[in-house]
Amino acid sequence: MSEMTTIARPYAKAAFDFAVEKGELAKWGQMLTFTAEVANNDDMKALMSGAVSASQLAEIFSSVCEEQLNEFGQNFIKVMAENGRLKALPSVLDLFLTLQAEYEKVIDVDITSAIALSEKQLADIGTKLEARLERKVKLNCSVDKTLLGGVVIRAGDLVIDNSARTSIRRLGDALQS
Repeated sequence: MSEMTTIARPYAKAAFDFAVEKGELAKWGQMLTFTAEVANNDDMKALMSGAVSASQLAEIFSSVCEEQLNEFGQNFIKVMAENGRLKALPSVLDLFLTLQAEYEKVIDVDITSAIALSEKQLADIGTKLEARLERKVKLNCSVDKTLLGGVVIRAGDLVIDNSARTSIRRLGDALQS
């Protein structure tokens, strides 16, 4: 997978820089999302692995994505096809979205709790995390009854584990030492 990331990185960076320059981050995000889905299609994977020429592959790909791509998006697909890199489109999308999130100072935060949290609780957590991380936060919530109580918050490398399960384990460790 790291090889695909290495291949995808310059394409994602070029698409991102162009999108920022043109003020079309959302549009490029949509185009890349659509093309990544097309690249993940089994029939398209077979074509990309077959003996189809780069120009034919670019033409087929562009015709499938016709309505979803502007002229720059079609040119992007053509360049990737000429370099035999269409298989990297899902990785290009992932890297593009990472660059976009960094640019827009947005971070995904996973919140796992023992019970469903109220809107007020989520708003309070979101406000405090935005102040601490100096970014906008996008909360992704899930419930895990094995936590017994409390919450676990993951934002990038930051993990805040305030679950009852972890508190009990820490107490047990302290009593044993």
